[in-house]
Amino acid sequence: MIIAFEGIDGAGKNTLVTALEAELLARELPVARVSFPRYEDSVHAQLAQRALTGQMGDLIDSIHGMATLFALDRAEVAEQLEDLDADGYIVLMDRFVASNAAYSAARLAEEATGGAEPLEPAQHPVVEWVRSLEVDDLGSPVPDLQVLVDASAEVAGERAKSREQQDAARTRDAYESDGGLQQRTLEAYHSLASAEWLGPWQVVASEAGGVSERASQLADRIEGEYRELEH
Repeated sequence: MIIAFEGIDGAGKNTLVTALEAELLARELPVARVSFPRYEDSVHAQLAQRALTGQMGDLIDSIHGMATLFALDRAEVAEQLEDLDADGYIVLMDRFVASNAAYSAARLAEEATGGAEPLEPAQHPVVEWVRSLEVDDLGSPVPDLQVLVDASAEVAGERAKSREQQDAARTRDAYESDGGLQQRTLEAYHSLASAEWLGPWQVVASEAGGVSERASQLADRIEGEYRELEH
């Protein structure tokens, strides 16, 4: 069972995934965990990181170029993810294909000009392009569930700033420090979730209750669906 956690930078994805992992392990369920981009393991992710920190010239200006680097990072482990799924693991992923769709649609929305009615983000051609590239061409598996960790751009931005101040290694990159991009990306995520892009979604309010409570509620759903798949 493959579950992808999505949300803007600072939304609380890592915190929720960590709590959920602990809850599922306490229930004696097999869990594997992957975070994207894999900056420490993937040359494609490393090139994207260098672009985001101004070290790759005008590469960052190419929306499709950046999306391709992130897609190739996932493609490197696509087979391993499918193997883990086939072996009965619950695979928890911090970001996956939808992040590419949301950020790409948000960046193109910024470039849109003219008097035409803006497209709903989930209907933007780049969203289908991302799906075709990642799923059809590169073989990334389709998640069984996508969880949107929903936090306002303002709250997420303050968390990202605080994280940066506490850890010099967590300096915000060009995407993370762009408040307008984060807001548009959040809107794109809501559009994808409403359209049930790639399959079922669950929206979890980042500020609703404690993280342990949210993790327990998610674990109930995941365990139920996991048990059904066993039979």
